[in-house]
This record gives sequence, C-alpha cells and structure tokens, in this order.
Amino acid sequence: MSQDKLSEFVTSQATELGVPGVSVGVLLDGQEIYASHGVTGLANPMPVDEKTLFPVASVSKTFTATALMSLVAQGRVDLDAPVRRYVPELKLADEQAAARITVLNLLNHTAGLDWNLIDDGEGDRSLAGLVEKLPGLPLIAPPGTRASYSQAGYNLAGRIVEKVTGLPFEQAMASLVLEPVGLEDTVYGLAEVMVRKFAVGYNRDEDGTLRAARPWSAFREGARGDNPGGGLASSMSDLLRWARFQLGDGDGVLPAADLHRMREQTVALRASTLGDGFGICWFLHDFDGLRAIGHGGSGNGQFAELLIVPERNFAVACLSNLGPEGYPFNQSVVKWALEHYLGVTKKSAEPLPYDEGRAQQVVGRYEMDAMNLDIATDGNRLTLRVGIKPEIRAASDEDMPPDYPAASIGFLPGDGDDYVITEGGLDGQRGYFSRDTNGTITGVDLAGRLFGRVTRAS
Repeated sequence: MSQDKLSEFVTSQATELGVPGVSVGVLLDGQEIYASHGVTGLANPMPVDEKTLFPVASVSKTFTATALMSLVAQGRVDLDAPVRRYVPELKLADEQAAARITVLNLLNHTAGLDWNLIDDGEGDRSLAGLVEKLPGLPLIAPPGTRASYSQAGYNLAGRIVEKVTGLPFEQAMASLVLEPVGLEDTVYGLAEVMVRKFAVGYNRDEDGTLRAARPWSAFREGARGDNPGGGLASSMSDLLRWARFQLGDGDGVLPAADLHRMREQTVALRASTLGDGFGICWFLHDFDGLRAIGHGGSGNGQFAELLIVPERNFAVACLSNLGPEGYPFNQSVVKWALEHYLGVTKKSAEPLPYDEGRAQQVVGRYEMDAMNLDIATDGNRLTLRVGIKPEIRAASDEDMPPDYPAASIGFLPGDGDDYVITEGGLDGQRGYFSRDTNGTITGVDLAGRLFGRVTRAS
C-alpha cells in the first residue's frame, strides 16, 4: 500500500472535517509510512510533518505504566502490593479503600477513584500536593470491583514512581523509558515544547469560528500534577518508535515477558468503544479474532490515537488539533488503515428503533466531578448532552473546550442497557446504564467514566 493512498485519505478527511493540522503514521512490517496535512497554527502557519509535536494527552499513561513495569521487573515494585507500601501518606475519603488499593488497581482503573481532582490553581500543584488533596476525591466503588477510567489514579501511580526512584517524575521517566527508547521529541513541559515545532489546538465555537485553545493542552504554569496521566507531548515519528518498542523485546528497559504482560487482560469492559478490556494500561481489542492494544487521548483542542496489532507487526497513530472534530478524524483514519492494510473491517453498532418506555427509564441528569451529562427525550428520539459544569467554567480563569451538544443515542440489541451515540463529535461512542439491585438506573458510563444519576424525569 503506497503512501499516496494514505495521504489522499488523510487530506480528504481533514478537509471534510475542517481540521487545521493532522499527522498520521503507519508501521507495517518494519516500514514507516507518514501522511500529514495542514498547518501547525492559523496565525503563524507552518506545515505539519512527522516531527511536529502534539499533546498526546492520555496516551501518556502508556509511558507511565511501562515505567512502573520496569520497576516491577527490577523487583522494586509489586503490582499486588497496596499503594501505601510506596506512598504511606495516602489518605482517601474511605480509610478501608485507602488501605486496600493496589498498584495494579491504579494501572487497570479498578481503584474505585472518580475521574480526577478539580484543579483550583491553589496550593501545591505537584504530585505530592495532589496526594494531599485526594481525601476530597469521591470514590465510586470498592477497590477491584469495577473499572472506571481515572486520571487521578494514574497521577497517583506517578507518585509511586517518584517515591521509589527518589527522582522528580519527569526525570525518572527520562531515565526509565524516554532516553533508553530513544524518544528525543517526547517531552514534558512547555520549556521543551517551545524549542520544537508544535501544533496549536483549536476549538470550534457555535458559529463555526475556530478559536485557539488556551492553555496549550494540559500545560499550566507551575502545574506538574497531571503529567503521569496526560502531560506528554510527542511527534508522530516518536509515536511510531514507541510502537516499535511495544512490539519488541523490551530493548533493555524491561524483559519481554514483563512488556508483553501489559497486553494480557486484567479486567473486562462492557459496551465500551474504548475496548473489550484492560490489560495493564492498554485497552484491549478483538477484531474478529485479531487482537490489538491501543490508547487514545484528548486535550484542549487536541486529540491523539495509537493502535497496535502485535501479531501483524502493525501500528497506526493519529494526531489532530481541533475539538471536537479531531476525534472522528482519528477514528476514521484508524478504521481506514485497519481495512486497507490488514483487511480488517471495524463493525459499526446498529441501534434499535426508539422505545419510549426504555427512554423514560433513563431520562435525567448524571454527573461526575467536573461534568454534567443530560439524557432527554422529545418523544421521538433519545439524546445525550455532556459538558463542563457551569460553576467550573465560571470559577476558572482558563479557556475550556465547548460542551458537546445534544446528540441522538439508541439502545443496542440484547437484554442489557447498552447504548451507542449516533451523531456529533462523539458519534460511535458506546456505553451502558448501571442499575442497582432493585433494577433502578443509578448511573451511565461514557468513554469509560461513570456518571452518577442525580435527578430523574418528573
């Protein structure tokens, strides 16, 4: 498959969706294929290429997890040990949970921690400062009982890296992973980003105007607490180098057995577009018997996606700089690459016709720490709207991405409460509604995160 075909598709999709700049890479049987389109920024445009830096957001978690696994291989960390063995000062809203959470619970998102602490811009914004604030984070389930994607859990995992190595997190990551793998353009912090070519993020206003996203991704002056969960910036060439490493034998960073252990399922996921289960950090996928691992990331006006198919020595990565259209762009490229390079077709979920009775059961408001999710019906269709809480917007002096407007959703076939979003920036996302032992709807999962129900239809 030539580079021309990939470039043609990338340009067509980016143009159709209006994404200012994108970078795509494919690794196939050792050959690297790149396709870029557009510019780094509208005010000071430079052509995007495979060396342009984008925030990779939550793809950063794969680096943090790999570093921790290297410490496991060295005998310095035990995955089944309580986190307090390494962070004895850990306190949570529930003492029993604080004592029980293990390192593995953090890495496969089964610690029972809510999504994240709201950054109020006050106090110590380091990882140590984050740990001090964790008693204020809601707990959504006992440790080990369910998976719910948690940024706070990975930031706590980063504190383990600091405590075990005795180094600041960024220095430890450079020593454990970034330098040994040869990732020269995978960096933390604006000081490193600014000396390289980088892409500006954009959000689309309601009138269609593109507005530069500020701050640049997760990078805030004096804030380091989110680096383990989402603080890296990288180039497409480095992302493919990272994929090569994950497909290899550990390259002296850790033994192959420990690296490949990260691909083994530790917990199943239900009705999730993100994957069929978690390994150690990685989302696991099964495409009609072909197994893959992957991780995505979303920042302020920036989206990243990385998918690796070990048995075919294949990887595809996408970076884009527009919200929310960057997400469907990345997904379309991954789907195209799987079909054209591997002959694998990702099947789209087909919802059932609208059912008023089922719709009325789930209508209401759901929430997590910083976001509201509203399910509504007009008698003809069921819709989902999700966005940042107004009080969070009002209290912040930073630019935030726009909310996702109401989009149609439909229940999926089967006896459960699984659903799929069928339009808008989250088109194709799957999730499910949770019930208690009495059969009452208590929450909704979206993008691996649990939103608890707070109001019902009157």
